[in-house]
Amino acid sequence: MNAAPDPNLPLETLLSRCLDLGASDLHIASGEPPYFRVQGVLEADAEFLPITHEQVTAWVREITGAAVNAPLVRDCGSYDGALTSERGVRFRLNVYQRQGLLNIALRRLDDQFRPLKELGLPESLHQLCRQQHGLVVIAGPTGSGKTTTLATLLDQINRQRRCHIITIEDPVEYVHVSKLALVNQRQLGIDTPSFNDALVSAMRQDPDVILVGEIRDLNTIRTAITAAETGHLVFTTVHAGDCVGAIERMVAVFPAAEQDGIRRQLALVLRAVVAQHLLVADGPVARQQADGITTRGRRVLAAEVLTVTGAVANLVASGKSNLIYSAMESGGQQGMQTMEQSLAELFVRGEISEQSVNALSRQPGQVFERAARLRQRAASPVKS
Repeated sequence: MNAAPDPNLPLETLLSRCLDLGASDLHIASGEPPYFRVQGVLEADAEFLPITHEQVTAWVREITGAAVNAPLVRDCGSYDGALTSERGVRFRLNVYQRQGLLNIALRRLDDQFRPLKELGLPESLHQLCRQQHGLVVIAGPTGSGKTTTLATLLDQINRQRRCHIITIEDPVEYVHVSKLALVNQRQLGIDTPSFNDALVSAMRQDPDVILVGEIRDLNTIRTAITAAETGHLVFTTVHAGDCVGAIERMVAVFPAAEQDGIRRQLALVLRAVVAQHLLVADGPVARQQADGITTRGRRVLAAEVLTVTGAVANLVASGKSNLIYSAMESGGQQGMQTMEQSLAELFVRGEISEQSVNALSRQPGQVFERAARLRQRAASPVKS
């Protein structure tokens, strides 16, 4: 596309290329051509020559609105943010240093809110949007779609309830336009210095629903629990692999002397925990080709759902976390499902392989047994 490095190359050119390719990610590294991740595969784009450090530096100034030696580099060597392309598509970004050079990693965000079913989540989660108060936690590793799930739930509230929604995010990824609800979105580093400061002040701003992008320190967790106790519906995320792990991670932040009390408080305010993982679709269905285009690299969501019933609340309060998993297995009527149940359904549909099941499941044998029962049930004639 360019015969020589263009010092005036607009960042928008690369964003448009990302959209044209259908790429999920764009990586810009000083001294390298741009890399695009298409269908899960990261490759350099041969139509561009290596991008100079000067060009990347100019883009960083444009993105951050500040000199490169601002807090971005001086304090922690990285900067989180988001931007909207001229074509109206939103990108999350991270600027970081490597050996004194600047890199930019950009992730394309959905340009519309997707239904829970399309995300691969049970539609029973809609009931969380009707809660008047309490704490809802979305758990999972980085890149598992936690923010997308929260955006879908908030959009549902925005379309169906007359209320005040305040979000505290780092950065603001999905922009919510006020519909039935009034939505105010605040970004860390621009509108507020910290999650906890914003959460404390939010309770003086007449909110009904509060979204806290992530709770990772003692003060923020304590304040989130207080907000849920005082009549607010609080949504947040935690980095944890499963529902029980999310609860234990929140409790473990506190000193040992406080943990019993925190468990009792959580038991009173916790409404649900959803733990999710994005998997590469490597099953037989994913290996098929449709219209000559491979589905290689497509992602599917495996999720477990813990609804906090009275029985589950007692287990949380008493610290009997080892028994919560059994409650989830038998809690289908309350909208619960285990990761093994989710994996079995994906395996039966041919979305994931045996290797993927073995890699993620705590009990792969149980997944295959459940999958066999699902196949047998599907093959049995329906009695009239």
